[in-house]
Amino acid sequence: MSEVESPRMVQMDTGGLQKTAGRHRLQYCSAEPFPHIVIDDFFVPELLTEILEEHKDFGQHVNGAKRYATATEQKMASRNEDHFGTRTLQLMRSLNSSPFLRFLEKLTGIESLIADPHFVGGGLHTTRRGGFLKIHADFNKHPEFRLDRRLNLLVYLNKDWEEDWGGHFELWNPEMTACAKKVLPIFNRMVVFSTTSTSFHGQPDPLMCPDLRARRSIALYYYTNGRPADEIREHHNTLFRERNVNDRGPRLRRAKDSCKSLIRDMTPPVIWNVSKQLLGRRP
Repeated sequence: MSEVESPRMVQMDTGGLQKTAGRHRLQYCSAEPFPHIVIDDFFVPELLTEILEEHKDFGQHVNGAKRYATATEQKMASRNEDHFGTRTLQLMRSLNSSPFLRFLEKLTGIESLIADPHFVGGGLHTTRRGGFLKIHADFNKHPEFRLDRRLNLLVYLNKDWEEDWGGHFELWNPEMTACAKKVLPIFNRMVVFSTTSTSFHGQPDPLMCPDLRARRSIALYYYTNGRPADEIREHHNTLFRERNVNDRGPRLRRAKDSCKSLIRDMTPPVIWNVSKQLLGRRP
C-alpha cells in the first residue's frame, strides 16, 4: 500500500502514535480554558487532498446532507456512510480503530475510550459564506448508547484559507467572558479537546469566505462508560451560550471584519489583489 493510500494512522504505526501522544500529553492536559491540542500535518497530505475532493462532491448533493438553518447554527452535515467517499470512509474507520483509541487515551489521560460507529453529531461538516455555529457545550450523553461524551476530534480540509475569511474555531472560558483561543481551520490541522458541560466552543461569527469556497471538516466523538464525579451533570442536549464580553474590543473587531468584507465584495478582484500586494500581503 502506497503512502498516498495510507495516512500515518491507517498504517497503524502504534509505536509512532504512542510516541506522538507522549510528546503532547502535558501540553494537552495543561491547556486553557479546557484540555485540548492543535496538531498540524498529522496526516499524509495527499490522502487528505483526495478526501477534500470527495468532500466537495458531498457539498453539492443536497440529499447527502442535513441542513441546519437556525439562529444558533447554519451549516450542512452528514454522518451517513453511504455519503462518504472511499478515502473518507477509510480515514473515518481508522480514527475509530483500536490503535487510534489507544493514542487518544495516552494523549488525554482518559481511559477506556469507546468510538461511535454511527458518527452521531459528527461526520462531514460544510459551512458556506454566512454560516456559523454559535458557542456551545455539546450534548453529554450518546442518544442511543447512553455513554458519556468525553472527546471531540476535528480535522480541517481547507487549503489556502485566508485569515480574513474567518471561520476560526473558538474556545471560551466557563463564564463566557473571554475567548481563550482561536484556531484557524487550515488544511491538515487536527484539534482534539475534552468535552464537558462547560467546554464552550464554536465558530460564532458569520463566515466571510468567497461564495465559491466553503469551510470543510471531519468530526468524530468519543465516549466512556461513566466520567469523573466533578464532571457529572444531568443529561442535556447542546447548550448554547451568549458571549458575555463587557469591553468593546471584540465587538469593534467584528464590526471591522464586517466592513472589510463589504469593501472586498465591492472592490474589483484585480484592484483588491494589487492593494494586498502593495501592503506586502499574499493575494
